[in-house]
Amino acid sequence: MTQDVLAALAPRGVLRAGINLGNFLLVNGRGPHGDPEGVAPGMARAIAHRLGVPLRCVPYPRPGDVADAVGTDAWDIALIGAEPQRAEHIAFTAAYAEIESTYMVPPGSPITAIDQVDRPGVRIAVTARAAYDLWLERNIRQATLVRAEGLDGAAKLFAEQGLEALAGLRPRLIADAAAMPGARILDGQFTAVQQAVGMARGHDAAARFLADFVEEAKASGLVASLIARHGVQGLSVAGPAERAA
Repeated sequence: MTQDVLAALAPRGVLRAGINLGNFLLVNGRGPHGDPEGVAPGMARAIAHRLGVPLRCVPYPRPGDVADAVGTDAWDIALIGAEPQRAEHIAFTAAYAEIESTYMVPPGSPITAIDQVDRPGVRIAVTARAAYDLWLERNIRQATLVRAEGLDGAAKLFAEQGLEALAGLRPRLIADAAAMPGARILDGQFTAVQQAVGMARGHDAAARFLADFVEEAKASGLVASLIARHGVQGLSVAGPAERAA
């Protein structure tokens, strides 16, 4: 680590980490002083420790809000899903963890497989601007996306409007299915949300530092230990980044 890297990541002598409170797999508690706790804050804390500076978490209710704040000097790093739309302005590491995304269908639905969802007349309830919503926006061709604010909002929309599918993270859908007897979660996944560390573009050395740190965190067992420590089910350690030939 060089002074240039430190100056880019912690220009005020503290590492400010943008944290998405809306993902219960990555933030699942509060510390004694109200700071968010979980896998994402744990990763941020480990980066701050490597830099030798204190950590200050900057919480946001939704991942889109974190991404929107890039370039506003509100945070130094962000821990959210890496998506191409966000990557236009944020330099992301490879994923440190990933979460399977799939669909739930209501009782009596004729839909039995993921490839049957993207068809005319199918309405998909989805959390607006979640990483999997951004993926669906790029890839759904025939079905209709119906967006709601927050996970609870999407589940409520799905139930109250009788939509044909609810998109979401598998661990959350398990809880949603328990509240709707007869509902089914489809096997497989339409994507895996890649949870990564990002920073504003334009600081290549600092971005390489973060990329190397994430690879080390996966290989050393740090990410796995954070997942175990916080008792998270449905979050898995991402594989090694692909290296250019």
